[in-house]
Amino acid sequence: MKNAGKNFLFFFYLISGIVLGSLLAAVSKEISWLSWLAFGTTVGFGHPQPAVLDLSVFLLSIGISFTITIAHIITIGIAMFLYFKFKR
Repeated sequence: MKNAGKNFLFFFYLISGIVLGSLLAAVSKEISWLSWLAFGTTVGFGHPQPAVLDLSVFLLSIGISFTITIAHIITIGIAMFLYFKFKR
């Protein structure tokens, strides 16, 4: 049970870092001297068009993509530092 709390806390910090990184990248994209934070790439399977299996009665679309920016890397790093600093 104690381990479940640590796992929840780890995912909370991780998701917080991802969300804050996305927010920071979106906001800094329009600011000329901070635009480097929004620099990144998208990788994945079926990007930009998903893989499609069309059997005329059944249509299956499969795709997954991840976007990683400098802001994501920085905020996830800070979140992991804080997690390891404050975990009990």
